[in-house]
Amino acid sequence: MSTRSLPAPDRAARLREALLVAGFTADGLLELLGAAAYTALARAETVPALRATRGDGPLETLVRLFLLQRPVPRERAAAALPEDALAACLADGWLEEREDGVRATLDLRPYGGPDGQDWFIASDLGCAVGGAGGIGSGDEGVVLGVGGASTTLAGITVRTPVGSALDIGTGSGIQALHAAQYATRVTATDLNPRALAFTRLTLALSGVKTDADLREGSLFEPLAEGETFDLVVSNPPFVISPGARLTYRDGGMAGDDLCRAIVQEAGVRLTEGGFAQFLVNWQEVDGEEWQDRLRSWVPRECDAWIVRREVQDVTQYAELWLRDAGDHRGDAEAYGARYDEWLDAFEASGTRSVGFGWITLRRSAEAAAGRASVVVEDWPHPVEQPLGETVRAHFARQDYLRARDDAGLLADSFLLAPEVVQEQVGTVGAEDPEHVVLRSNRGMRRATEVDTVGAGFAGVCDGSLSAGQILDAIAQLLDEDPVTLRDRAPAQIRTLIELGFLVPAGLDG
Repeated sequence: MSTRSLPAPDRAARLREALLVAGFTADGLLELLGAAAYTALARAETVPALRATRGDGPLETLVRLFLLQRPVPRERAAAALPEDALAACLADGWLEEREDGVRATLDLRPYGGPDGQDWFIASDLGCAVGGAGGIGSGDEGVVLGVGGASTTLAGITVRTPVGSALDIGTGSGIQALHAAQYATRVTATDLNPRALAFTRLTLALSGVKTDADLREGSLFEPLAEGETFDLVVSNPPFVISPGARLTYRDGGMAGDDLCRAIVQEAGVRLTEGGFAQFLVNWQEVDGEEWQDRLRSWVPRECDAWIVRREVQDVTQYAELWLRDAGDHRGDAEAYGARYDEWLDAFEASGTRSVGFGWITLRRSAEAAAGRASVVVEDWPHPVEQPLGETVRAHFARQDYLRARDDAGLLADSFLLAPEVVQEQVGTVGAEDPEHVVLRSNRGMRRATEVDTVGAGFAGVCDGSLSAGQILDAIAQLLDEDPVTLRDRAPAQIRTLIELGFLVPAGLDG
């Protein structure tokens, strides 16, 4: 574990003020760098940003110092930061003077909050961008900044006011930072004490007033017996690797045992109605359906929505994480040996591929009583982030469907969800379409094929008539038996509700 010291957050407020005055914000970066250079940073490409910061203004200087990790002359640093702020940064170790100029000791980058907040994420040098070049450090205790996984989790998290939130494996603190906006009490755990120090810096630099309870230890271990939360989130060290070389990504358990353990234990850590949301990897093993594997992880007291977003064969997976560690830049023979080690481990376990996705749990009395709603689906298609409200609405609709038999369904009225369009597909010149598709441009951006009855039903759902009344009218138009139509239509209506195309009138979401 790294023993490198970190600066204390005591004077972070003064530095935050200086950064804001200089325009060192997410919006300021985009304006300075331009869209092309800004997005290149996410690919670990810094040349466009270096070209955009050749001026000597305060913002250019701060970008070179904290984002691009380049030295700047002492006088240029003094022009970018007020003298007291610069002196404090040097004294506290945020910056240090060397022969080639002033250098930053940590990566510090602006991050725009969901409501336009100006936040800052602190992490180890060279580890905030990532990309094809890897993290650039083989230090076991290295702490990463914001990446695609962390922003994905932040985007899918249910953001309703809660009394308590828990961030497991907090890292640089991005999930705890988000949680502090809507949770009265925030607890964060991490096995790596350096990660907890970075979380303190992130929260302080972002102007968070609430004191987070930061606890050292693995996963749920630092919690008291019986301690529960309204929300649990985790972007855990989910990488399925032989050995545990890097704390931030390798869980140190065999296969996908760490992800399974964290999901299974989460149930008893939730209050009634509380959510737990995770990013996970899992093994897809010969002779076993991946859906069954993940269903077996769900705690008995929880409903679940499990979404597979990506799947990689074992060679792709091994190459991704070997590159992440920078092994491809070293000795070719050593790289080949490590690659063999990964493939040997996958072969021994019968793993043919590795899945990546999201798991959301919600504790409910219905699940505890044996009537759990567990939805498992493969959805590799583009989605519209943020999805927190989509996730909350999914469970609300599941509750509704679970409580309604077909008679109750037909007695209720429904609304067509916003931004749903109808597409008709068929041969040019044909009198009738071969297929009718409903498509949503929001949330999960789903599409589903419907028949004439389903299309007609959805098209008139404005909450004014019950489902049964609409079906009777459709039966009359199509010259069908209304009783027969009432018998067969509920299955299609349930599907449209489950997928979010129809919303029960009066249901919040």
